[in-house]
Amino acid sequence: MRTRPAPPSNRGPASGTFGSVPAAPVFYFDYSSPYAYLAAMRIADVLPRAVWRPIAFGFVMRAVGKVPWSLRPGRESGMRDIEERAAERGLPPVRWPEGWPDRSYSLLPLRGAVVAERHGRLREFSFEVYRLMFAEGRTMTEPAPVLAAAEAAGLNRDAMAARLENPQIKAQLRSHTDEAIALGVTGVPTIAVGRALFWGDDQLEAAAAAAAA
Repeated sequence: MRTRPAPPSNRGPASGTFGSVPAAPVFYFDYSSPYAYLAAMRIADVLPRAVWRPIAFGFVMRAVGKVPWSLRPGRESGMRDIEERAAERGLPPVRWPEGWPDRSYSLLPLRGAVVAERHGRLREFSFEVYRLMFAEGRTMTEPAPVLAAAEAAGLNRDAMAARLENPQIKAQLRSHTDEAIALGVTGVPTIAVGRALFWGDDQLEAAAAAAAA
């Protein structure tokens, strides 16, 4: 069981405010995580009220001093587990981006997510990014696939391109990430229900039960 109360923290926000706990469950995710991909594909059915929040998982790992399973020996069993879950759920066969996870890691799609969030298209954009990454095996280290995902999600390609390096967009991503760290998030996907954290694709139902209590 990967449920725990978030530890108290006196850490302040990097940008914006997040001192109060959101009323709705919050879905913290990063596009590099295939377990977050699996969770994203079904969270609308399990937790339709969840607020999606992109965070920079690499910075979370640095903050907590943790090495993810995907960079440790024996990661092949985790990869097989993901492939099996995807098949069981009728998702396309998983194709791993070249250099996943470290050499394929990029902040570009996460910045794109913040832009999409501001336009009310975060879920649509995320579905497209995840499809490109784990169904087509594309990397997101260059703007082109990020812009393709934006266009497929109904966003203006040129407007997205102009904002990927925008300081306010970068600051908002930092704020989301700092919020997650302050709550005690140590992995993705994590669902925050109040100050209780549910880490893992297999914990969505437990998070839903907590949200309904």
